[in-house]
Amino acid sequence: MIFNTSLITNQKVLIDIIESFNSKGILFGDGVRNKIKLFKLEGKTINIKSFKTPNLINKIAYKYFRKSKARRSFEYAAILLEKGIGTPQPIACAENFTLLGLQESFYISEHLQAELTFRELVLQPDYPDHENILRQFTRFTFDLHQKGIEFLDHSPGNTLIKKADDGSYSFYLVDLNRMNFHQFMDFELRMKNFNRLTPKKEMLAIMSDEYAKLYNKKYDEVFVKMCFYTNDFQMKFHRKIARKKKLLFWR
Repeated sequence: MIFNTSLITNQKVLIDIIESFNSKGILFGDGVRNKIKLFKLEGKTINIKSFKTPNLINKIAYKYFRKSKARRSFEYAAILLEKGIGTPQPIACAENFTLLGLQESFYISEHLQAELTFRELVLQPDYPDHENILRQFTRFTFDLHQKGIEFLDHSPGNTLIKKADDGSYSFYLVDLNRMNFHQFMDFELRMKNFNRLTPKKEMLAIMSDEYAKLYNKKYDEVFVKMCFYTNDFQMKFHRKIARKKKLLFWR
């Protein structure tokens, strides 16, 4: 187990919490794939994410060849904060190995209560201050790209948004285990990084307009490329859903 010693003093209490994860805590979210629970620790609310037990091949891979999702989440959070990118403070990660490999893993962070996620902007076009939030989010994404951060799970539920008293917004990345870090991100890679966020052309238009100003590109170039990668993702996504339905028709 790896601890952020600047945030936690009583490591034994945290270990006890993790050992009682299945029987205690408050479930956060639907828990369909990975389970997240909230606990109290040293006067603050902590968020513990229990990753799904990997298949046999990944059990072995995570023991001998690759870092677990929990370990990557913990380390990537530290890198993001070092680069000035918002994410809930990392507290610890825990891994349980057996002879067969990784059995279970946990990522522990401070729980951040946010007003909304990017998903609300997609589902509620009349959300208050919608365009302003979207433009500030685009500036946040541009900052990621300028710092060489390719967030592979840049999708609607993975950016928490908090409003400040002065009307500005702060953005915090979650679900951190899939990232690439580059010295430089070219135009294609930057545009592709928007492909999971929204299929709505009116939102893509606003993000394209804002990004074009920041990147010193023509709006049309940005909009066409952003739409191309978004449409490509949507087609692949819907084909995947259709294949699953055919394979699991008996359910």
